[in-house]
Amino acid sequence: MDVGALAAAGVALIVGLLTWTQSRATNRRSDFQAITDRLDREVTVERTQRKLLTRAYLDLHGWARRVGPDTPAGPAPEPPAELDLTPWR
Repeated sequence: MDVGALAAAGVALIVGLLTWTQSRATNRRSDFQAITDRLDREVTVERTQRKLLTRAYLDLHGWARRVGPDTPAGPAPEPPAELDLTPWR
């Protein structure tokens, strides 16, 4: 083999390796972006549900303070309609 063929093969190998690592880095960046976007959406939904759950808890607590153990009680307040209670059912 001559030196020119070995040099060309070496350069091709280095270029191929650099291209491969660059494409892996690009894939990792896009995967990271997709993951962070999904987490942002989930956090937004969870914050909304926490606010609604807190509101329902405060309504129930206020009702319990107004209604003593020996007073006739009306029905407890219903939670907000948009509150998702499926994990507790």
